[in-house]
Amino acid sequence: MQEAGPMDDGTTRYLGLDVHKATITVAVADAGSQPTLYGTIANDPSAVRKLVAQLGRSAKLSVAYEAGPTGYALHRQLVGLRVECQVVAPALIPKRAGDRVKTDGRDAITLARLLRSGDLTPVWVPGEEDEALRDLVRARYDAKADVLRAKHRLSKFLLRRGVQAPHGVKAWTVRYQAWLNQLTFPQAAAQVVFEDYRATVRAAEERIRRLEKDLQRCAEDSRQIGLISALQALRGIGPLSAVTIVAETGDLRRFHNAPAFMSFTGLTSSEYSSGTSQHRGAITHAGNAYIRHVLVQAAHNARHAPSVSWERRQRLAGLPPDLVALGWKAQLRLHQRYRHLVGRLGRPKAVTAVARELAGFVWAVGQRQYQEVAAA
Repeated sequence: MQEAGPMDDGTTRYLGLDVHKATITVAVADAGSQPTLYGTIANDPSAVRKLVAQLGRSAKLSVAYEAGPTGYALHRQLVGLRVECQVVAPALIPKRAGDRVKTDGRDAITLARLLRSGDLTPVWVPGEEDEALRDLVRARYDAKADVLRAKHRLSKFLLRRGVQAPHGVKAWTVRYQAWLNQLTFPQAAAQVVFEDYRATVRAAEERIRRLEKDLQRCAEDSRQIGLISALQALRGIGPLSAVTIVAETGDLRRFHNAPAFMSFTGLTSSEYSSGTSQHRGAITHAGNAYIRHVLVQAAHNARHAPSVSWERRQRLAGLPPDLVALGWKAQLRLHQRYRHLVGRLGRPKAVTAVARELAGFVWAVGQRQYQEVAAA
């Protein structure tokens, strides 16, 4: 049963919320008056319900709070109470150059004022299913980071002990693992540390394998499985990369064109231009780091001549011919782009430029897939 929402006499009351784990600081901005600090309430559903009932008796409520570690539970409760709510991007909130004082009350008042003036930029709020898949994707990235840390601890231990792998044996290859298997230390304490570090590495690697299996299973059960399969028409994007893009992006239709999606990935160039002076710098990094990582890794494939390997033929089997043709067009375009740029800009910049164009093809695949679903 849906809970009762606020009354609406045609006026709108704007609320800015500074949300923390235990408390929410509330500011109110009514039409034609200065925003005022309402007070602080507990961050629990009953207190939020009471706040909506008190402030929404004679006006429609519009609420904004910053995206952060508290997630979207508050947004979902407010929407359930039929309250208009925005979760806004903290980095895009306008700030006064000379303002050096920050308090919860000031932050809430600023949010209420900017919400009323329409100067806030909302972020995409995922559904519960989308958020669950995204959490699983990020858990895998956390596991990858844990493996790297565990391997670093072991390698630094060996370095301190003056133990080096035989010449020509690369770290963490099969030959390297075989060398570790026969390695022993005369001191009992050192041997305990060595075995503990190795066990930590093995446990972390097993965690990744388990998470990847669960991720593939959840992807197959996802309502986005069509888009996940379609994205694999692009070279360098496999099942895990496709799931990452879908989980982090949600609905590609929210980007009205390809440059908008490129900007979301943080792969567009920064710029400082004034008058006749124009300067373009490094990429902005002002976007989703997970998608950016996936696209850059996929872009490395552009250095190879266009081809269709056996593994890719398996992925392309069953995909519509126009989607397969789009994937081939992307291969030709990106390889040509890489060859054109690598000699002039160097490999890192060429790969980044290719990743930006690959983002455009990802957007095109998404639009094509949504059109097919709509037509069906």
